[in-house]
Amino acid sequence: MRYFLLLGFSAIALSSPGLAALQTGDEAPNFSARASLAGKEFSFSLEDALKRGPVVVYFYPSAFTRGCDLEAHTFAEKKDQFDAAGATIIGVSGDSIARLNAFSADPDYCAGKFPVASDADGKIAKAYKLTVNSARPGMKDVRGVDIDHDFIERVTFVIATDHKIIATLSSSVDKISPDQHVEKSLDIVQKLGSK
Repeated sequence: MRYFLLLGFSAIALSSPGLAALQTGDEAPNFSARASLAGKEFSFSLEDALKRGPVVVYFYPSAFTRGCDLEAHTFAEKKDQFDAAGATIIGVSGDSIARLNAFSADPDYCAGKFPVASDADGKIAKAYKLTVNSARPGMKDVRGVDIDHDFIERVTFVIATDHKIIATLSSSVDKISPDQHVEKSLDIVQKLGSK
């Protein structure tokens, strides 16, 4: 009986996303990644972005899926407010750069207003201690295109210029919707900018 109980608790712990994500006060790992802004590829560097001000790094499962589409659209709508607070936005997912080129340029999603980066091998997500899960075979996005990459759990980090994480927002732990990630991270950078 004890064996089955222990096995059950182990399975719950291993399947619970967000419990191991980096937390407030942790040092944010630097990363560079292939990214897309308005459909044009470039190299994004967290270290370079932090020289200009705080950075909102938001991880999301997949471009062209409902929650991720809402989150990207909301970030695009609020981009001017993030700019006024001196903050940079970067989205990170397991999508290929080709998918992100389309997503970043689409007026219904990123609208060319902020970059999204490809973490196709999951190394960035793992550095931030995030859960990465395989897509189910046959999954399609809202356009009817096959999704052939791993999903990274939805977590947003607000990172100060000293590389310290000042907020970790997790859909699975905090029970917040994709658009609430935007609202809460905006509130944090605005308060940070007013100090």
